[in-house]
Formats: sequence, structure tokens, C-alpha cells
Amino acid sequence: MSITVFERARIVDPSRGIDEVGSVIVDGRKIVAAGKAALNQGAPEGAIVIDCAGKAIIPGLVDGRVFIGEPGGEHRETIASASVAAAAGGVTSIVMMPDTDPVIDNVALVEFVLRTAKDTASVNVFPAAAITKGLDGREMTEFGLLREAGAVAFTDGRHTISSALVMRRALTYARDFGATIVHETQDADLASSGVMNEGLYASWLGLSGIPREAESIPLERDLALARLTRGSYHAAKISTAMAANAVTRAKADGATVTSGIAIHNLSLNENDVGEYRTFFRLTPPLRAEEDRLAMIEAVRDGTIDIIVSSHDPQDVDTKRLPFADAAAGAIGLETLLGAALRLYHNGDVPLLRLIETLSTAPARLFGLPGGTLKPGAIADLALVDLDEPWIVAESGIRSRSKNTCFEGARLQGKVLQTLVAGRTVFSV
Repeated sequence: MSITVFERARIVDPSRGIDEVGSVIVDGRKIVAAGKAALNQGAPEGAIVIDCAGKAIIPGLVDGRVFIGEPGGEHRETIASASVAAAAGGVTSIVMMPDTDPVIDNVALVEFVLRTAKDTASVNVFPAAAITKGLDGREMTEFGLLREAGAVAFTDGRHTISSALVMRRALTYARDFGATIVHETQDADLASSGVMNEGLYASWLGLSGIPREAESIPLERDLALARLTRGSYHAAKISTAMAANAVTRAKADGATVTSGIAIHNLSLNENDVGEYRTFFRLTPPLRAEEDRLAMIEAVRDGTIDIIVSSHDPQDVDTKRLPFADAAAGAIGLETLLGAALRLYHNGDVPLLRLIETLSTAPARLFGLPGGTLKPGAIADLALVDLDEPWIVAESGIRSRSKNTCFEGARLQGKVLQTLVAGRTVFSV
């Protein structure tokens, strides 16, 4: 097995609270040393030595919300193409949503994802199984069998379960199997035909709006049920100060509750929709600037536990339409880190906390290996130049779909090398 030594690196490891200059030594699949102390160990004979010259080494990102077309929509994205995009973004593990055709609601589909990933993916792919059969919100799936087959969580993906009884049962059963219910909350009646944030800007554009209450009302219900059942509940993507306050209260009550946010809702606001730019048609919609600022505060204070890409590939047929008719969603695996680092560079969120939300916390939440650089851990890591500027160009996007919110954006912080289990899966 080959040994690689990364010398003079800025080691950022939230799992140990470390942000220091040192060395990382990788032997085969494992990390054998990482930190200031490793500087004095020197390089073992025959080792490959990489002088990082102050560039950062972080645990590989763990993206907790990734939509992939395979099976059924391979023209939009395959497991293989998503993994290539992930590796380029420093993402070493992805949690795949069950919104496929057919839906990942049975053991055979979980096994299909795991087998396909093993054969074709360059990063770790962990399937999340559907809460309800066909994502229809009525009949629950076989949690025990799906968990045993390898499902790391249960979610109805883009769909919100309207029945409080079904949600109560789901939380109860998931608790018994040590699993987490991951739920995206949007009240279908309140959201109705809305396509962007309800407010003055939507009125100017003549577009139907989605009120903040469409997110917070089903969320409040779910949080009450989490208290009732003592089940583990994760609010998949919150976007409003109202929702953050609800999560804060639930956590204070002792409920087993966590929350996530899509990077788009941290980086952008409703004004970015501009003149009907359909790549900015998202769920939840881009909110007002005061909500975005409240979300940054919620990341900083721990109300929001993880940041996700919510990578959702859509092709030209579903995006090159009038704004109200276009499909919601944007890709995000390759830009997740670069966009998130804006929060570090402008002083909004400390680097250690930011990497925690992108790597250590999602690994812990879903019970996955990774999210750490501690000795003995699997060598899933990324070498990053935190200061290198780059421009997002469609020609450089590795995803099969090109529907990025960051086309032409200037980002600062570029992934130079990504390792999965000690093997280089991306390098510039």
C-alpha cells in the first residue's frame, strides 16, 4: 500500500476542533496521522510527499440531499456522472434521494443503487428510502427491511406528507429502527400555484407567490409530532426566520430535531430571479434578504445543523420554459464548497463551523463514515486552496445537466484534489 504525506497543510478538522498547520499522512485507505504533531514524524521511506504550502485539508464533504436521475431519468444525471461532479466539488459522500422512476421504496431498488454505485461511482453513495410507497403520502414502506438493505434515512424527497397520522407513524417506526425521518415541508394548498417568494418583487414580476407560512405550518406540525413520538426528525430545507425560530424552540424542548438548508438559500435572495431566470426557480423559493441573513445566523448559532447542495438536475426541456411552467431545482455539487466559502471570506461564519455543517455534522446525522481527519479514519478528504478565485462556466460543469444558479459567478476557494478511501478521485 502506498503512503502519501501532505506537508505544511492547514488542517481543518471540526470533529476534533482543529484548525492548525501540520501534516496529514495517508497509508492505503486510512489516515494514520493528521495535525501539528505529525509535522515531526517526517515522511516514511518511499512515501509520496505533497507540499501543500498552507493550502487547506478538510474532511471530504458529505452532501445530505442529492437528487439523481438514475433509474428512469439518466438523461438528466446518472449515479456515475453525479459522482464525477461530486468529486470535483470535494464531496466524498452523497445521500441520494428516492425521487427516481421507479421510486426507491423497496429493497430491490436500494440494492440497485448500492450495486450501481459500487460499479460506477467514484464517491460514496448512500440511498435514502421513501417514507411512503410511490411517494404518495399514504401507505408506509417497510422501514425494517429497507434499513437492513442499506437505506440511511427515510424521506419522501420533494414531496410533503399531508397526513399527520402517517407522519406520526413514520416517526414512531423510524425511532424503533434507529433511523431519521427527513422531511421537506411545503403546504400544497398554501403554496398552490406559487412559483417564488410571496412579496413585492413577485407582484412586480406578476408571478404567484409562496408565503413563508407554507413552509412553517407543516414544519410546526412535524415538530409537535417529533415531541410526541420522541422520533428523530430532520427538517430537510428551511428557508425562513419563522422556520428557524420553530426549530430553535423544538430543540429547547428536548426534541430530537435537526435542520438543513440548501446552499442557494444562504447565497442568494429573491432579487436574483431577475427577469424570469428559470434556473432560479427553486423549492423552497429564494426568499427575501432578511430571511437569508436570518439563515446565516441560524447556521452560525447551530439552529441549522447541515448545509446541502440540494443538487437537482433538470434538462433544457424542463427549464427553457416560462418561469411559472419551468421545473424547480438547480444543480449544486460542484459549487457547494465554493458558494459556502463566501460565508467564510466575508466573515459571516468561521471556517471550522462551516466545514462542520458541510461534512462532520451530516456524517454524524446520517450515521456515515467520514467527516473527520482523526487517525484511524477512512481517508476521505479534500485539498483546497481557500483563496483561489474561479468563475463558474457552463463548459466546465461535469454534471449532465447545466442548470446552475451560479453561471458566471465569481467564487473563491477551489478544490485541488479529492481522495476517497485514500484513492485520488479528482485532481486539477
